[in-house]
Amino acid sequence: MENVWPKRLRKSREAANLNQKEAAKKFDITNYQLSRYENGHSNPDPDLISKFADLYEVSADYLLGRTDDPTPEQPSIFFYGGEISEDEQEHLEEELRIYRKRKQQWLEQREKDKE
Repeated sequence: MENVWPKRLRKSREAANLNQKEAAKKFDITNYQLSRYENGHSNPDPDLISKFADLYEVSADYLLGRTDDPTPEQPSIFFYGGEISEDEQEHLEEELRIYRKRKQQWLEQREKDKE
């Protein structure tokens, strides 16, 4: 199976209108190291892959060849017909964590009461 990683990395950099020197500077790596990644002679650590994806505005899965869609849509969450804001989503996630914790405590107490 062909390793698509190097080609997609280069293609994404070019789509971002950056040359190797400019991109390498943004990632605090040498031009030589970026060239090695783009030619498939070396592999970056996961943190750097994430940084490539963020700067080039593509998903890490696309860079790694797990999907052919460079920018998959993130699902929107709706409640009673309206989209939930990021702030509301964070609040709901916290409420869900609290609920799950209380539920677990309740189940544990119920088991103790059976004994």
